[in-house]
Amino acid sequence: MNGGEALVAALLEHRVKAGFCVPGESYLTVLEALRQSRDRIHLVLNRHESGATFAAEAYAKATATPGVAFVTRGPGATNASIGLHTAKQDSTPLVLFIGHVPVSEMGREAFQEIDYPTAFGPLTKSVIEVLRPEDCAMAAKEALEIAMDGRPGPVAVVLPEDVTENEAGTLQISPARPRADIMPDPTAIAEAVRLIITARHPVIIGGEQINFENAHGALARFAETSGAGVVSAFRRQDVIPHTHAANLGHFGLRLAPYQKKLWNETDLVIIAGARPDGATLQGHTLLREDQTVIHIYPDAAAFKQTVPKVELKADVKLTLNALTERMEVAPSDERLAWRIARHEEHLSHAIPGRDTVATCLGDVDTAEIIHHLNHHLDPDACLVNDSGAFAGWLHRHFTFRTPRSQFAACLGAMGYGVPGAIGVQLARPQSQTIALIGDGGFLMTGQEMVTGVQQCLPFTVLLFDNGMYGSIATHQYRRGGMDALYGTVMNSPDFAALATAYGAAAWSVDRTEQFPEALKAALAIRDRPSLLHIKTDMRNLNADGPQMAV
Repeated sequence: MNGGEALVAALLEHRVKAGFCVPGESYLTVLEALRQSRDRIHLVLNRHESGATFAAEAYAKATATPGVAFVTRGPGATNASIGLHTAKQDSTPLVLFIGHVPVSEMGREAFQEIDYPTAFGPLTKSVIEVLRPEDCAMAAKEALEIAMDGRPGPVAVVLPEDVTENEAGTLQISPARPRADIMPDPTAIAEAVRLIITARHPVIIGGEQINFENAHGALARFAETSGAGVVSAFRRQDVIPHTHAANLGHFGLRLAPYQKKLWNETDLVIIAGARPDGATLQGHTLLREDQTVIHIYPDAAAFKQTVPKVELKADVKLTLNALTERMEVAPSDERLAWRIARHEEHLSHAIPGRDTVATCLGDVDTAEIIHHLNHHLDPDACLVNDSGAFAGWLHRHFTFRTPRSQFAACLGAMGYGVPGAIGVQLARPQSQTIALIGDGGFLMTGQEMVTGVQQCLPFTVLLFDNGMYGSIATHQYRRGGMDALYGTVMNSPDFAALATAYGAAAWSVDRTEQFPEALKAALAIRDRPSLLHIKTDMRNLNADGPQMAV
């Protein structure tokens, strides 16, 4: 058994069922071992290393197991690093195996050599360099476990070519170790319960650990027992159903007017399984000195940024269950009435047409398109959204109903949409998978459509084309008007023709009323991807308005 075979044997022992790759000569024995195990590990051939790691990250989100990707050294690894960065900030378990130069060439700036601990250390939980063939299996085991332990995240495993080629001997591969539970401190639980009972308007911020730990039921029960409202952290709108009585909306890059009002009245903040990211916390200005903070998170480093009154370094599901069990006082009528009023404002904010400032200009109304999705997608449909101004309409108007149904790079990485849809559709073959992406993001990784064609994956891409990098152009316009748009306006190809050339089905949507029939046709295709080229007006800056005055 060579090192590459030992590595794949360890993956099989740890029940890895899928991997994503761009091939390289530096890990040929690993590829051969994967070929021999193709009936147990589904290997997806991507067209760019960023596509491989984006797809693996989305697969990990959908399964709450480590996503696995394989790339070659140097340029391959740096191309893949955007997926590591995404997994780090999104707290997603991901293992990236990197083929490397032979051991004898390390440290000489050999062809395509990189110092991975230095380059990738800040982007990962750990960088493991394997220097002996007999260590390959143990390195794979260690990487998979580190990726899952505590706060999940990415691990890079560096595999010199000769290490995977040479004899590893007969190995006894130890069985997979389950992720260890992190129990909450009883004293901290008691203090948190006291603060919750005495608060007037408590609000929970639900984050990524809710999805990872499948703690949606625990969150709902705690909200119902305590009477607290729930807001979802940035792009975590699936932590609680849109219509649940505790749902007060989504904290994105900016707060809606009703959210500013409710936040001014919030005296207790319970951060439940969310790291203190800058988007949710409005550039880290959200928390006020007069607000009491309880923070639940498996990594104590998060507490340095929130300075909580009560620190609960623990799993969020166990903690929420413990809090619920200790809540012996029913919420006051005043607290519940306040939450009901804020929930009604949340529901109203999501209905298109009620906000004249945010009215879409031109022939395509993006708000109406999202509203149509609400009524014509299956309840368990998976929405994969790329980054860009178009995403604001999804965040505002889509009614997420099912746990783990929103997949997005909370990091804000563009190009996530198409490869993310590949990972999600592979993980959820029976569910509708819809990717929403802008023209800019599609032109970064849209070639992964042909990967979807080769894999016969029936996801649907909604491509919103406004002919510019809308988020950046919005800032330019607000600073200096139309004359300030520079380096952001671009030519778009015929995306429907491009998708057809890739082997996908495609339609063009020039007017809102064309969308329902095109979507129906796309969803009926079950053997390959489909794409709707939706041509929007560049004057539509964002879902909250005002729009461009030209």
